[in-house]
Amino acid sequence: MDLYVVNTLMRLYGVCGRIEDVRKVFDESPQWDLVSWTTLIQGYVDNGLWQEGVKLFFDMCEAGYRADEKMMAVVISAFAKLGDLSLGRKLHEYICNQGVNFDVYVGNSLVDMYLKCGDIESACKVFNQMPVRNVVSWNSMILGLADSGDYEEALRVFRKMLRKGIEPDEVTLVGVLNSCANLGVLELGKWIHAYVDKNRNEVDGFIGNALIDMYAKCGSIDNALEVFEDIKRKDVYTYTAVIGGLAMHGKGEMALKLFSEMCELGIQPNKVTFIGVLTACCHAGLVDEGRRHFAEMSKLYNIKPTTEHYGCIVNLLGRAGLISEAAEYVENMPIKPDVLIWGSLLGACRIHGKLDLAERVMKKLIKVEPEEDGAYVLMSNIYASEKKWRDAFHLRKRMKKGKIKKIPGCSSIDLDGVVYEFRRGDKAHAKSKEIYMLLDKMKHHLDDTNYLIDNCVYLQ
Repeated sequence: MDLYVVNTLMRLYGVCGRIEDVRKVFDESPQWDLVSWTTLIQGYVDNGLWQEGVKLFFDMCEAGYRADEKMMAVVISAFAKLGDLSLGRKLHEYICNQGVNFDVYVGNSLVDMYLKCGDIESACKVFNQMPVRNVVSWNSMILGLADSGDYEEALRVFRKMLRKGIEPDEVTLVGVLNSCANLGVLELGKWIHAYVDKNRNEVDGFIGNALIDMYAKCGSIDNALEVFEDIKRKDVYTYTAVIGGLAMHGKGEMALKLFSEMCELGIQPNKVTFIGVLTACCHAGLVDEGRRHFAEMSKLYNIKPTTEHYGCIVNLLGRAGLISEAAEYVENMPIKPDVLIWGSLLGACRIHGKLDLAERVMKKLIKVEPEEDGAYVLMSNIYASEKKWRDAFHLRKRMKKGKIKKIPGCSSIDLDGVVYEFRRGDKAHAKSKEIYMLLDKMKHHLDDTNYLIDNCVYLQ
């Protein structure tokens, strides 16, 4: 069989997911070239068999073949999926030593690999060394930084991209909107919305859903609803985004109304949709509706509740004062309750003064996570609210002995397009002296007006 026919047939089988036939054609061929190896390895990688693809690459090297840039892009993507940073670095070293053409595809693959392996520094280094960058290069950096939680740096890269004259695509805009949502940077989010309106016929799909999420998280639920109304082809993700946004803003009844509308249209809800629905019930105090929707998840939609769903129902019942029922849900969970579940129940005990149950919950909680600082602080506040000062003191002493420290809270503010981040005791800001002076003035003002501070504040 002609080698061109062999390679074409392998590629066809690979696209169809028939990996056994790809291997059979390869093994039965009397000769191979680099294209044959690349097609074989790509077939395995594209079908999720990354470990096997990497093994074949090493087999190819032992057979005396020298990889080119196309082969390297395929192999690097397999290393990225495996998350093996050590092997990834060796592969990068191989590329440099073998003089493989460092084109935009190899560069993009290396950036993506380092980001997925959590090595942000190496990803930035490769990105900055790339002789040519395309929109995919910029997208990899923006999305990778956002996925690692460095939303500020993601926005800085986006601004740099615009200064370089690179036009953002849909992937860019969705990634940037996600960063805006998590930082509360409303003005940049609005700018992207205006950019989309100017350059596209309509707001739809991923961008529309990302805009809804951004507006909701930035506190502008009315804008989120406007975007929702403008989207002509609404899917489960569109409804899920707006239901979650309404739930976040305490508009539970409106969220449930849209959920009913969605179901009437024949759109099947997913796990995330039900988190929004249960949160809506929780914030609106709709206990009966919450119970019903929780039950319908598995009965009508065959969706198994996760810890997030149990957390919502426990929170709902706890807020309503149905502590015993909330505890019953936790006891009967088919999955092991995590810190959030026990923490939610502990919070409900504090609200409703259930000291005995709180102590039992605390024992369960520290078994799951012995160093959970929030649990210790919350329990000491429960003791304080019940005037159990000695117990509160002993718990704080236990924290100190176990070297359990409360993680400082973090706040951020967007001012003139710049995000400023503050932590407790933070003096890194250039104007920290003026900031603390203003805080002192506010404190004295509160003292002068006889503002009462609850005892439990002093324990925090």
